[in-house]
Amino acid sequence: MRISESLQIFFDEVGSTSRFVFRYFQELFNPRRHEYRQFIKQCYLIGYNSLPLIGITGFIMGLVLTIQLRPTLVEYGVEFKLPEMVGLSIVREIGPVISALIFAGKISSSMGAELGSMKVTEQIDAMEVSGTNPFKYLVVTRVLASTLMMPVLAVLSDAISLYGSYLGVNIREHTSLHLFFFQVFTILHFSDVLPALIKTFFFGFAIGIIGCYKGYNSSKGTEGVGRSANSAVVVSSLVVFIIDLIVVQITDVLGLN
Repeated sequence: MRISESLQIFFDEVGSTSRFVFRYFQELFNPRRHEYRQFIKQCYLIGYNSLPLIGITGFIMGLVLTIQLRPTLVEYGVEFKLPEMVGLSIVREIGPVISALIFAGKISSSMGAELGSMKVTEQIDAMEVSGTNPFKYLVVTRVLASTLMMPVLAVLSDAISLYGSYLGVNIREHTSLHLFFFQVFTILHFSDVLPALIKTFFFGFAIGIIGCYKGYNSSKGTEGVGRSANSAVVVSSLVVFIIDLIVVQITDVLGLN
């Protein structure tokens, strides 16, 4: 494939995605019939069902990070700084990004496969014929739920990661839970927590919109469904890193780092 053809495909995809996002906001702020029950259902399916996987990942991440950092800090004689370093690393960067990647792998692929199968079996067309707005029912509810659930899951993942770090600290020494979290929250400031929390909303929105876009525009039968699910995970994971890079640059310019 020539470079010109690749660029054309890329810009066509960007244009199509932009129109999809624009339609999402149109339907979101359209006062006609909001699907509240479907939205609550999606919050449960997206948030509650993702918590075990994100929680286990967060626990292992906090434990492993603590065990890996300890030898280096002991070498320089600052092992007492271990809770502060782990806490700052998890809350500011590692926790939100890893949680978003796990979220993308589970939710974005699920949305791509579910909506893709509905598209190729013409269930979406049947909803339009019956007078239901499939975009608002299927897309708006899922994207809004993923946007709101991602910050909640990131906060819970941070808490579980810090508890895993606490257990990691107590492998070699004894530290009370109160003292551990006192050290963690002593080093944390509002400027550390707020940017990390804000970017999780963008993570959730990007993951939801990409998963729905890939599934809603799926074609070519069952092969297209698999391709939609796979590309949804790849693209949403890449966009998570891009958003993280942009947020880091903005916070650096604003002097929040």
